[in-house]
Amino acid sequence: MKNLKNIGIIIAGPTGVGKTSLSIKLAKALGAEIISADSAQVFKGLDIGTGKVTHNEMDCIPHHLIDILEPTHKYSVGDFQKNADSILHNLGLNNTFPIVVGGTGLYLSSIIKGLSPLPPANKDLRETFSLLSTEELYSKLIELDFDSAKNIHENNRVKIERALEVCLLTNDKFSILSLQNIKSNEFTFEKIALERNRENLYPRINKRVDQMIEKGLISEVSSLYKKYGNKLKTLNIIGYSEIISALDGEISMDLAIENIKLHSRRYAKRQFTWFKNNSDYTWYNLDEMSENEVINVILKKYI
Repeated sequence: MKNLKNIGIIIAGPTGVGKTSLSIKLAKALGAEIISADSAQVFKGLDIGTGKVTHNEMDCIPHHLIDILEPTHKYSVGDFQKNADSILHNLGLNNTFPIVVGGTGLYLSSIIKGLSPLPPANKDLRETFSLLSTEELYSKLIELDFDSAKNIHENNRVKIERALEVCLLTNDKFSILSLQNIKSNEFTFEKIALERNRENLYPRINKRVDQMIEKGLISEVSSLYKKYGNKLKTLNIIGYSEIISALDGEISMDLAIENIKLHSRRYAKRQFTWFKNNSDYTWYNLDEMSENEVINVILKKYI
């Protein structure tokens, strides 16, 4: 095997494409450990709806950043970067090859390119913002940082507030600061993205949702909702939000299941667009190559 010090692999792609299975087989071949880059799988108890890898599926491969927090906690891209970089550092000390797997684009970008050193949310400013309309906030952002304003929809209050907050706290422009990334690890990553033809991916996603229902997703969500209440609702995770709406009597359970499929397909489309816009990914189509063929192509670079 070649010298693999401070080298790793990113395996990205849309939900339901087959990242988990391929990554575990590749990790077995390379003696690697896997770091999950999934913004939902960090939460304990959210198992079926997030497609969380089971203990048996792990096949003795160590997995990191899965089941690390109760759903009552917030977890940001900054938290992920800090945790992932710490794990990467330790793996590097032990000459262990890392494979980072997931579909959360911002998480992956945070360890590939780093993050901007932006200030945390400010409670006093947010309270001030709450007294103003979205239109008033947007007008203020135009005044302070026109470049940010033109790239944010005038009704996207969350992004408007964050951009305005950074401008006011730093006396600088969010549009400039957000591009000043700082990378905090020494790894160079080969970036791989998996895809399937949409006429095949979408039925896979639909079937995956049906399998989640068969495995007990409704019971899982019901139990978690009783335990955590509205704190679970605010996570806004596909598969959980829809069933909570049904449990609250807002929609039927049949419609909730159809909405999970719809929202999952739309999410996959957004993920596909995100990674396609990052041109340095090497793409493998699992409708045109078998899983083993893809693994063999990758292994030739490292063995």
